[in-house]
Amino acid sequence: MTCSDRLSSAFTRRTALAAGAAALLAPAFARGDEPGLVISGGTIHTGAAAGRVEAIAVKGDRIVFVGALADARRAAPGARQIDLGGATAFPGFVDSHVHFTGVGIREMTLSLEGTSSIGELQSRLRAWATSNPTGVINGRGWIETHWPEGRFPTRDDLDAVVADRPVYLQRADGHAGVVNSKTLEVLGVGPSTPNPAGGEILKDAKGRPTGLFVDNAQKMLEPVITRPDRATKREALGRADRLYAARGWTAAHFMSVEQDDIEILRNMARTQVLGLRLDTYMDPSAAAEVLATGPSVDPTGQVRLRGIKLYADGALGSRGAALLAPYSDKGGWTGLLVTPHDRMVELMRKAETVKAQVAVHAIGDRGNRLTLDAMAEVLGSARTDRRWRIEHAQIISPRDLPRFAAMGVTASMQPSHAIGDLYFAPSRLGDARLKGAYAWRSLLRSGALVCAGTDAPVEKGDPLIEFYAAVYRHSLDGFAAPDWRLDETVSRAQALRMLTLSPAKAVGREHDLGTLEVGKRADLTAFSKDLMTVEPAEILKAKAALTITAGRITHQA
Repeated sequence: MTCSDRLSSAFTRRTALAAGAAALLAPAFARGDEPGLVISGGTIHTGAAAGRVEAIAVKGDRIVFVGALADARRAAPGARQIDLGGATAFPGFVDSHVHFTGVGIREMTLSLEGTSSIGELQSRLRAWATSNPTGVINGRGWIETHWPEGRFPTRDDLDAVVADRPVYLQRADGHAGVVNSKTLEVLGVGPSTPNPAGGEILKDAKGRPTGLFVDNAQKMLEPVITRPDRATKREALGRADRLYAARGWTAAHFMSVEQDDIEILRNMARTQVLGLRLDTYMDPSAAAEVLATGPSVDPTGQVRLRGIKLYADGALGSRGAALLAPYSDKGGWTGLLVTPHDRMVELMRKAETVKAQVAVHAIGDRGNRLTLDAMAEVLGSARTDRRWRIEHAQIISPRDLPRFAAMGVTASMQPSHAIGDLYFAPSRLGDARLKGAYAWRSLLRSGALVCAGTDAPVEKGDPLIEFYAAVYRHSLDGFAAPDWRLDETVSRAQALRMLTLSPAKAVGREHDLGTLEVGKRADLTAFSKDLMTVEPAEILKAKAALTITAGRITHQA
């Protein structure tokens, strides 16, 4: 048994009991054999021409009436009456970019989300090490840009807390991670270790590794990363599903999916314990099925295999995003290209052959340009209906911005990234490049399809935060600097579409999902406050009151 196997077994033992208990408690959802639902008692925004209505009637998984309450009751006699109690209903909210297994794993491992300093990171690490006295320590969630120390954590910071066993703590964005000296010793990484293609091992002025690994360099850490086994993944996906339903999500676009993930999800759907509707984009290592057969759907209709997810570059926070000109705060450095051009085009051609969708992570302006170039090489530069996507699309050269609409490429963006990144983006980019940063309104004005997501577990995974960030572009405590380009905010109607109808269009299902209309699937989200009218700060105080996916109640406050 290898070191990695032993560590995986330890991780499994720690979570097996919880996994078994969760399986017994997992909800089973009715499959539409009840008399239906009539929903009323609050404002209902249809997101369609009908505007606001009094009631909605549902039979099975379809909406059969939208309008007056009395007529809704006649349309669904004997239906269960759902009183919103003053809450406000919308078409089902969809997270257009989430790493679903990671959301669940975050609930089960060392979380560093919200750490305010290196000192707090050390404190959390110390507490976890005390409670888990053996094995590798894996954690995730730190972001250093607000820390008083003003720097990345290092091996020395970790050694001061845990020196006798490997520690690997990943940055929130997943594009960088820091390890302690024990990890470097186990891996044999030292001053003479070269950077891998598409990655960087940060070193100090003396050439000594600081412990920080960026992008593809993190692959070197795989021997000491605790890999969750199938049972742990099943528990993680169940936790993520319940958490997301409780936050008001009815569906999600699940990115970088592994083969175990898709098999577990299909089984969860078959046994009626999966609440959300999921469209999946496979990691290249697990893309054999979709690249052979093209898109498919499981018998329940809940789990759809859509395409593949590729990576063009890294992240802005760890300076891995590929820029056309050097970083303003790191002279001569232009970031990292994670996937070689020839490999990118090869996978795109395979996907095009079977009409699978392609989603590509691209953050920097060079990353976005090269991705658009590769897509044009495969599909041509004219508009197509393939609905290929660029995930994040955070920094775009003004020259490239119109190409999204011109080529029919979806911009899949995360509003919450802006209100976190804009604390440090000006120093990374300089003022001129901010014009094309997090340019939601400009993309919409150009005619591009823009859908919104969270990138959880990079971000919290809360639809209210995404809506708030899109319409207000202030931090969660109400701060915005003069260079945050508030002119890129969107209207509330646009934000609603970015979280409902646009995600449906992104997967080619706008005729079936995205608005509350007769004949469409009954996906509905209700919040305790009307997001279309309350003051921005009040958006963050709302709670999910009711979540319905395909006519099934998956959450009710």
